[in-house]
Amino acid sequence: MTSRNFRVVIVEDEPHARANLREYVHGVQWLTLVGEAADGAEAVRLVDSLEPDVLFLDISLPESSGLEVIERIRHIPEVVFTTDYAQYAIAAFEIGALDYLLKPFGRQRFQTMLERVRQRLQSKVPAPERAQAAFDKPLRRLFARTRDGIVPIDVRTIQHISASGDYAEVHSDRGQHLLHISLGELASHLDPEIFRQIHRSHIVNLDAVVKLVPYDSRRLLIRLRNGTEIVASRSASENLRSLVR
Repeated sequence: MTSRNFRVVIVEDEPHARANLREYVHGVQWLTLVGEAADGAEAVRLVDSLEPDVLFLDISLPESSGLEVIERIRHIPEVVFTTDYAQYAIAAFEIGALDYLLKPFGRQRFQTMLERVRQRLQSKVPAPERAQAAFDKPLRRLFARTRDGIVPIDVRTIQHISASGDYAEVHSDRGQHLLHISLGELASHLDPEIFRQIHRSHIVNLDAVVKLVPYDSRRLLIRLRNGTEIVASRSASENLRSLVR
């Protein structure tokens, strides 16, 4: 048993699922429910104002995803994702979340998760440090919102990424998706041995390059396996030439 109560915020847009979580949390002596939200914007406001120890967070929310909520909050609690889709568990663990609950879940699964929560809350490494360590690792997957939900994108399938205002336009074997993140910020989370920013507006997957062709005396034309051709900047062209010397 813990020596103090830990504060909990629930973010879930489905009323029935939110009610179940509320009931389960109320049944745990060392947890105190301090707030609930049904959308991403309210979730960010609650987490940063209430600073909970534990956040139960639905991955698929109106307006923004649970993954986007994690990117926007300043206070970093222990996070347990709730989701209807097992494949999104990968996202939970890649960004340092503690666990995930696959809906619909029962009291037994909740109790199993609680043991991990209790152990983590009593650990010596603060949640912000663990979250930062997770974000410092190159991403293996990106997650894009569509009209039908959230689509996982294996970074190995990405051909290139282009800047589109404040967004990043990802071109992969699965098609084209728009992510609400700047190109520079996204580049900092990708493996630099595989992904190179060859222009202020373009990142390419080196494994997708089929040919480098001189464009002029200083720049290279990069041809990708999907037929896309991109002209690299002078400095990027020089760096690419160094790879084949």
